[in-house]
Amino acid sequence: MKNKKKLWKLFLSTLYLSTFTFGGGYVIVTLMKKKFVDEYHWIDAEEMLDLVAIAQSSPGAIAVNGAIVAGYKLAGIPGVLVSILGTVLPPFLILSVLSVCYKLFAKNVWIQQLLDGMQCGVAAVIAAVVWDMGKEVVEGKNMVSIGIMAAAFSATCFFHINVIFVVLACLAAGILRFWVCRLRNQKKEEEGR
Repeated sequence: MKNKKKLWKLFLSTLYLSTFTFGGGYVIVTLMKKKFVDEYHWIDAEEMLDLVAIAQSSPGAIAVNGAIVAGYKLAGIPGVLVSILGTVLPPFLILSVLSVCYKLFAKNVWIQQLLDGMQCGVAAVIAAVVWDMGKEVVEGKNMVSIGIMAAAFSATCFFHINVIFVVLACLAAGILRFWVCRLRNQKKEEEGR
């Protein structure tokens, strides 16, 4: 019974987030953090960053990927199915209606101004996501994490390296870092014996 309530709450949360998230997947990340970390306390902040990293490095839309990993973390396979349905349903319905009325909207001056205003708001929300997530990475992390973040930012912003290569390089850096820490811990254990 408790699991059923959690699944229903998860569905309504992802449905709500997906319905009122304009501007792409990165906007939904901050809203998912506020809902799942700050409001419901289902996930802690560091774990949310890990889930976002997994969602970002997987192919597909980050909103759907984020819902999948959060749903799996919270309720396993049923959580995945409920999260996907809640995330995909609103855009599917909204785009179905808009596609029927596209010609009416395409040349309407009021709609164009509304979309221009929404673009400004979306840019502000994405900047807030970057600030929020960047702050989480910097606080309590060591200099290696900050160096990886700065290198990834520089590679994409200043050197215009494709994001795929940056993600793969960060993945390789994370694996290398894991093995170095593991070898270091093994060495300490052997010295302690």
